[in-house]
Amino acid sequence: MQASHRSDPTTLTRDKLEAEVRQLRAQSASLAQMFEQAPSFIALLTGPEHRFALTNAAYQQAIDHRDVVGSTVAEVLPDAAAQGYVDLLDQVFRSGKAHRATAARFDVQAVPGGPVNERYLDFVYQPITDAHGTVSGIFVEGHDVTERTLAEVALRENEARYRTLFESIEVGFCIVEMRFEGERAVDYRIVEANPAFVRQTGADVAGRWVSEFAPNLERHWFDTYGHVALTGEPAHFEHYAEVFGRWFDVRALRTGDASARRVAIFFSDITERRTVEKRAEAGERELRLITDALPVLISFIGDDHVYRFANRAYDDWFSIPAEAVVGRDVRDLLGPEAYAARRPYIDRALAGKTVTFELDWPRRDGEPRIAEIRYLPRRATDRTVDGFHVFVHDITARKRTEVDLSRQVAARTAERDQVWKASSDLLCVANLDGYFVSLNPAWPRTLGWTEEEMKARPFLDFVHPDDIEATLAAAAGLSRGEAQFTFENRYRHKDGSHVWLSWNAVPSDGLIYATVRDVTRVKHQAEALAKTEEALRQSQKMEAVGQLTGGLAHDFNNLLAGISGSLELMQTRMAQGRLTDIDRYMTVAQGAAKRAAALTHRLLAFSRRQTLDPKPTNVNRLVTDMEELIRRTVGPAIHLEVVGLAGIWPALIDPGQLENALLNLCINARDAMPDGGRITIETANRWMDDAGATQHDMPPGQYLSLCVTDTGVGMSADLMTKVFEPFFTTKPLGEGTGLGLSMVYGFARQSGGQVRIYSEVGEGTTVCLYLPRHYGAADEDDVTRRLAEVGRAGQGETVLIVDDEPSVRMLVTEVLEDLGYTAIEAADSVSGLKVLQSDVRIDLLVTDVGLPGGMNGRQMADAARERRPDLKVLFITGYAENAVLGNGHLRPGMQVLTKPFVLEALATRIKDLIAAPI
Repeated sequence: MQASHRSDPTTLTRDKLEAEVRQLRAQSASLAQMFEQAPSFIALLTGPEHRFALTNAAYQQAIDHRDVVGSTVAEVLPDAAAQGYVDLLDQVFRSGKAHRATAARFDVQAVPGGPVNERYLDFVYQPITDAHGTVSGIFVEGHDVTERTLAEVALRENEARYRTLFESIEVGFCIVEMRFEGERAVDYRIVEANPAFVRQTGADVAGRWVSEFAPNLERHWFDTYGHVALTGEPAHFEHYAEVFGRWFDVRALRTGDASARRVAIFFSDITERRTVEKRAEAGERELRLITDALPVLISFIGDDHVYRFANRAYDDWFSIPAEAVVGRDVRDLLGPEAYAARRPYIDRALAGKTVTFELDWPRRDGEPRIAEIRYLPRRATDRTVDGFHVFVHDITARKRTEVDLSRQVAARTAERDQVWKASSDLLCVANLDGYFVSLNPAWPRTLGWTEEEMKARPFLDFVHPDDIEATLAAAAGLSRGEAQFTFENRYRHKDGSHVWLSWNAVPSDGLIYATVRDVTRVKHQAEALAKTEEALRQSQKMEAVGQLTGGLAHDFNNLLAGISGSLELMQTRMAQGRLTDIDRYMTVAQGAAKRAAALTHRLLAFSRRQTLDPKPTNVNRLVTDMEELIRRTVGPAIHLEVVGLAGIWPALIDPGQLENALLNLCINARDAMPDGGRITIETANRWMDDAGATQHDMPPGQYLSLCVTDTGVGMSADLMTKVFEPFFTTKPLGEGTGLGLSMVYGFARQSGGQVRIYSEVGEGTTVCLYLPRHYGAADEDDVTRRLAEVGRAGQGETVLIVDDEPSVRMLVTEVLEDLGYTAIEAADSVSGLKVLQSDVRIDLLVTDVGLPGGMNGRQMADAARERRPDLKVLFITGYAENAVLGNGHLRPGMQVLTKPFVLEALATRIKDLIAAPI
């Protein structure tokens, strides 16, 4: 019988254990493989000293594959320990609590003394406990997040930089969201905008639609941005935004896909640049006009020998228009031979040197011509030469002149040598040390000393002792650079006598150049000459008086013949009963009388002794009122132009005399233009400073000027010195008295002003009156009423007439009685004063200034006012010293009327004076 088989328990247990061991080994190998291949850093630290018990490959790689098992953290990672790493491990070991660190920064030194790497790690520190809960070690797991951290840091920095740039750049930037109706952009909203965009548009536009803050924006902007949003094609353009009044450089591109319909826009305000460009274009056009107008060939040639600019002169010099020159090579334009001649100069110009040379350059017609050519290098911003300017001048005439001048200089040098030797004047050169350097032969002839003797001693040795101080003062002035003219001193002759010398000395370049004249004989003859000159002056005075009286007699005889002849014919015709011709003879007599009065006024004006009636006058209005009269007087062949300054100052003058002066000047101007021409009357305000006042011989201050300019024959300098003389005239005998300009001169001087003439022969003449400014308003024009229009006298109004001329008293009395006044006559100051000191009613005193009887009219009036303080006085005079009338300052209630006068003017003045309050 076979026995049954039974299992051995021992064998079963061993097999199971082996299987479990195999399983554990497999699991251990799997775990070891996972541990080694884990992407994270893994390490096992044991004990409180944190000794490495285990590390995986990733950890080994981080520490450069060093053998760290068995070593402590402090030994392996000293830099990390210094950063507090060991302190952190101690805290985990003691507390038994896990710790997480995110993006912790470590400076890892793989090799002692080697480079330090900056690393950022995410770590988990997990304490390991035994069965009793005691911490025996620390499990360390980490991830290297250096790249991620650095990327995040870079991203944040980029964002900060972008935001700073976005906020601070001057270029406007915005993102807009387009709104369409179909395919047509109709509006857009500002999604985001930087401050520069806000500044340029002048509105806080973020989040707003353009239609809100710029409803009139041009269609161009919508179409352009809409096209970018739809097609994705970028746009770059410059455009003027009328709504903002600015030019912009704009770049636009789509952001996101087409569905977003967003556009990023960069704005640059280029208004200033465009303005500068327009100015530059205008400047370039002006430069082109200027260069084309110059008689100089001008061009610019680049460093590649190609013309970049050429002016119109190339047509003359090369027979090629400027347009055809630009873009051509120098070698092609000049030709081989001419280019070879210029090549050395071109190379020097391109090397940065200015070059000037001359060469023969015949004209088109074959005539010789000499050209001066200048190459001026131009430097770019980096200081390198990028080409050169060309300037070509025709110097043929200058060269001929230089040749002629050199010949003349040689001839004049020889002449001067002859003059130096032959001159009777003493010529010398001296130095500032007091010694003569050179003397001409006149010195030995005059003083007896040889040239060597005078050059060997200081010139003060020859000066008279009494003149040394003055001579030293003159020498000091020369040493300061001041010329000395007509300085006189005495020099000792070799025979012991003294010679008077007159010096004209000028310092130059450390030397003194002098011309000296022997004036000894002049000094001796001075007294005799003074007597002779006095006799000559007396003779000239007598001749002037003779000329004056002769001229007056001639002119007054002519005028009196007209007056007396007319009166005789009037008497004859009245006796014959033929009254039809009376008016004609009366007109002739009145005309002659008026011309006689004008002649008298001119004579008094020249002598500055006429009686003026100055009033604040608007000279512009006076000229305007006379314009038509002057036009008729000068005739149609003369073009009259009046240029009145707006804001002209008033002048305190006698307007009637100024009218007379202006008419005289215009008549003279007409006579200087027998074939016609132009007369210009111009007014202006003038401020005379000290220099100008000295030049014009008048006090400094403010003046107004009245100038009459003609385009006539002009005057020579000699003639201008005589035109103000009485009775001097260039007109034929019988055509003028010669008192016109002398009257103008006398009137201007008596009015406190001046008259000046500026003239050139063949160019015309300008005569300017300078009259003092009046600080106040100008009076309105006086209007003289007709005799029939003057109002009648009031009841009992009485006028006293005092004049030594019976005819004047008779005329004034007739006028007064016609107006209804009671007239009382007196022939002298004594009888007049008796009436004034009586109780008779006197409303107005009409008196001549020059009266017989021991007192003049002014003295009589002043005496009468002691008894009659409100007495009104009208002085009538044909000649009076200003002093008699108070130098033009009359007391209230006093006026002056110049003889001869129009009866209407007398009547108007009497009526107005009686009616006016004092």
